[in-house]
Amino acid sequence: MTNRVISKLTLALSALVLAPALTAQSSEFPKTEYGHPDLQGTYTFRTLTPLNRPRELESMATLTADQAAEWEAYERRRQNRDLIIDSIGGAQYPPGVISYNEFWYERGIETIADRRTSLIYDPPNGRTPASNAAGRERRARYGQMVFESAGPEGRTTVDRCITGFVGGPPMIPGSYNNNMQLVQTKDHIMILNEMVHTARIIRLDSEHHTKQLKWEGDSIAHWEGDTLVIHTQNFYHDYNLRGMSDQAVIEERFTRLDADTLDYDFTVTDPLTWDESWSAKVPMRRAAEPVYEYACHEGNHGLVGILAGWRRYESMGMNGDGSPKSESGTVDTEER
Repeated sequence: MTNRVISKLTLALSALVLAPALTAQSSEFPKTEYGHPDLQGTYTFRTLTPLNRPRELESMATLTADQAAEWEAYERRRQNRDLIIDSIGGAQYPPGVISYNEFWYERGIETIADRRTSLIYDPPNGRTPASNAAGRERRARYGQMVFESAGPEGRTTVDRCITGFVGGPPMIPGSYNNNMQLVQTKDHIMILNEMVHTARIIRLDSEHHTKQLKWEGDSIAHWEGDTLVIHTQNFYHDYNLRGMSDQAVIEERFTRLDADTLDYDFTVTDPLTWDESWSAKVPMRRAAEPVYEYACHEGNHGLVGILAGWRRYESMGMNGDGSPKSESGTVDTEER
């Protein structure tokens, strides 16, 4: 029996235990005028639980209540930007724009309710699989392009606020703007992400009728009982925030758990990056506030200055990031 089957079986057994309660509740959930479960609303998916299980917790799939409280306190301090001194740097702290103080972050302060140590549940070790040879080669090519930064193609989609961060698909919690709005019509679903003000217009359809490549991929949706299933493929670019290629296929599943919570479960399949697919799930909780416009374009407006600064450093005998001159190297980006 494969790890994937074991993981799915475990979740299925859990669902059987909860089935009576969920069945009793399901009839109380509202329907749209088109007869589908009404999932509409504004939701936040921020959480302190990481996508990948931390190495220090690799032997623990879940935490006790006391362990979760201790780990939450540790992570809140470790990630607190107000505890970092700009002139010294962030030793023992995660990378990032240190000049942003804690006010600007919205990463969540608690683990998810079941106290899992990772959002990933398959593979069972709670971590994304290691990249295969094709994935490593593509990542190396991409890294060299970013390092050389010879033109607009050498700046990342995150730099230019085109895609990336937490917008998805799939939607994965991050440092801030972990908010989305879901709207339903008779034959479309719309998902608006605050980051980077991305709106996905998703057809209720059984087939992809277009080969048009899109930054966020081409998405279609269907209903499986009370679960909304979204299937996305045909990505425009061959490298994005999570290392996926343009051949990636993503399945997202939305199921209402209660009046204010959606279960968001997704699976990523990409043979040009990983030899096995991986799955994660995170609760989406109803938010009181609307999604505000992000309007991020400084990377586009500043592109001339960015590239000019890169060339200036090179003319001084340095790499574009100011490090000692070399023919190859790495540049820290959000996509790493």
